[in-house]
Amino acid sequence: MLQSPSTIETRESWVVASVALLIMMMAFGAAWIIAVALKDVAAEVGGARSIPALASSLAWLGSGAGGILMSRIADRVGTRWTVVCGGLMIGIGLTISTLGSSWPLWIGHGLFIGLIGLGGINAPLYIYVSRWFDRKRGSALALISSGSYLAGALWPPVFEHAIASIGWRQTMLYYAVAEIVVIVPLAAIYFRHPPELIHPATALDSGRGTRLLGLPRNLVFAMMCGAGILCCIPMAMPQGHLVAFCSDLGINRSMGALMLSVLLGTAFLSRQIWGLISDRIGGLATVLIGSAWQAASMTGFLLTQNEAGLFTVAAAFGLGFSGIIPSYVLAVRELFPPSEASWRIPTFLLFSGFGMASGGWIAGLLYDHFGYYAPAFAAGIGSNLLNLLLVGTLVARQRFRAAIVDLVAVRPPH
Repeated sequence: MLQSPSTIETRESWVVASVALLIMMMAFGAAWIIAVALKDVAAEVGGARSIPALASSLAWLGSGAGGILMSRIADRVGTRWTVVCGGLMIGIGLTISTLGSSWPLWIGHGLFIGLIGLGGINAPLYIYVSRWFDRKRGSALALISSGSYLAGALWPPVFEHAIASIGWRQTMLYYAVAEIVVIVPLAAIYFRHPPELIHPATALDSGRGTRLLGLPRNLVFAMMCGAGILCCIPMAMPQGHLVAFCSDLGINRSMGALMLSVLLGTAFLSRQIWGLISDRIGGLATVLIGSAWQAASMTGFLLTQNEAGLFTVAAAFGLGFSGIIPSYVLAVRELFPPSEASWRIPTFLLFSGFGMASGGWIAGLLYDHFGYYAPAFAAGIGSNLLNLLLVGTLVARQRFRAAIVDLVAVRPPH
């Protein structure tokens, strides 16, 4: 009788995943200060909301680009050191951002918080934590990927109170100290070499010329990356502008910050549910459902103007979009060989980060031009509909080819 292989998972595996979740929560918290302080910063530059919105966008874009570079560095020097460096760079980026309201803000957020800071933490931790698990890897990755949502649920009310009391610059400085104090020692203590099981690549893994869903495999991947951009543009708009949007409607900033926490809190709580759904129906089908949900709830921001209605729409939006990105990552693992995951996943995260960056900036730009958010939200809905077209095409081809395989399997021999 064959013995089942031993697992590399231990209690320490879950300790490492929990520490990674806490570090992600602290790291991504830095990017939420500018969302809460959007109007305060804009007031210093003649009311142009596109300036602080661009800083937030650059942080997202830098995180995606930095993830590809820093993941390679982590393979050489160890994830512990890229995370330690990332924590220090986020602190430096927040400090630089307090020196002005345009270029220092952009450099601090784009280069230090995004490219080197979050870039050294986000993608490397996905890869690192996966190496501690072989049986419950999906659950572990779903846990740590919730760090950004947990940050959004926890920090905005805290930042709102701090900004009202001491201003956005002092809030950034205090948070810089706090995140360094948390991230640096935790990474240094807990992130040792993982117990990775190394499996040799098979001939199938190295076959890059084969077709996928009846299309060239890189065309399928390009469609997924394009869909990622298109779904993340509307995804970023409420997250970056909800507090300012509420203020425009006469809802005080504390309620706006609470609403943002509700949006991201429901996203955090529902992510594990979306993981269970994707395990049953597959990554692409889950993306399609989540994207349709996001488009419907995005429409709600155009139709609702009162406080109670906006809380409901914000919660619905959080429930919908939370499962999209993890399901894309699952789809990459389902459709492509494991040997290609190490570059396809960070590359996809770069494109999705570009979508997040574009969405926040476009919303600020359209607000500055029109003076209200309806055109920006309408543009987000249009982008979401294009995403549905791309993902729907891939799902249709996937289901069609699966049906053909099933038909051939049950057809009696001649």
